[in-house]
Amino acid sequence: MFEKARINLTILYLVIIMSVSLLFSAVIYRQITHEFRLRLTNIEGRFPLEQMGFNPPPNRVFILHEDYEFVRHRVILILAYANGVILFVSGIAGYYLAGKTLKPIELAMDEQKRFVADASHELKTPLTALQTLIEVALRDKEFKLKDAKEILSEALTESKKLSKLTNDLLVLARLEQMPDSSKTDVNLDKIIKEKIKSLSPIYKKKKIVISKKSKNIHVWAHQESMERLVLILLDNAIKYTKKGGKISVKLISLRYYAILSVTDNGIGISKIDQKQIFDRFYKVNESRTRSGESNGYGLGLSMAKKIVELHNGTIEVNSKINLGSTFRVKLPIK
Repeated sequence: MFEKARINLTILYLVIIMSVSLLFSAVIYRQITHEFRLRLTNIEGRFPLEQMGFNPPPNRVFILHEDYEFVRHRVILILAYANGVILFVSGIAGYYLAGKTLKPIELAMDEQKRFVADASHELKTPLTALQTLIEVALRDKEFKLKDAKEILSEALTESKKLSKLTNDLLVLARLEQMPDSSKTDVNLDKIIKEKIKSLSPIYKKKKIVISKKSKNIHVWAHQESMERLVLILLDNAIKYTKKGGKISVKLISLRYYAILSVTDNGIGISKIDQKQIFDRFYKVNESRTRSGESNGYGLGLSMAKKIVELHNGTIEVNSKINLGSTFRVKLPIK
């Protein structure tokens, strides 16, 4: 599809360029031949043609007519050659520029197709589980109240997963459309304190100790996005840190940037997974799934990356298996 569109766009470029080129060629041809004809007429006017036995009609080249025709044909030939070169060069350049023009659209379309395919696949899992539960319950002739409660409990769990997935997908869609006008003065230190407090029931249950060292640093950002970013990083660290582990949160300023780092001494991430961990719907295969905590859909860190990129920042991970991970975010200071 895109190859055909590229060819059509190239043809459109060629039509525009050649139309302009032919128009200029016509103007140049007319101007040169007109000026040359006038010059020849003036030259002939200096000769006493009547005394030489010639009586040409007025304003007509007679003696130098062959020279005029030679020049006229040469001008046509040169302009035709020039237009041929322009056509050839424009064809190559137009094809290249058409490819460059369509490339972002092609990438966006491919990304959208992957997103729809991945989202459909992930949505199918909880829906299939719900369907199976209901079908099994309907086929059971000795269906009891206890069984109904168990099935309802499982159905509720699956529906919560489905609800979380759809909410995450909506957040990703909203991030793409978030205008710069909605940015405000955001206090990162305050957000970190609030999110650590809100997650306290979870990490205290696992007897995890969170230490915080941060400065009062402000950034020009979307308040809700920064809250989600900090929550994702903290939740990710808590999820993959073993019972009784430690998490360190640091926020410092480095020249014109705020540096937020979240370090845990959890199960770590392999080198292979580190290259893809920020991809949408990507889930690691070994170390992190063994923890029993990997029940998400692989959207958290992809959201974090999108948020950071929308604020002209960077995010990176440094991790070793069984030694822990450090996620480092770099954002421009207000």
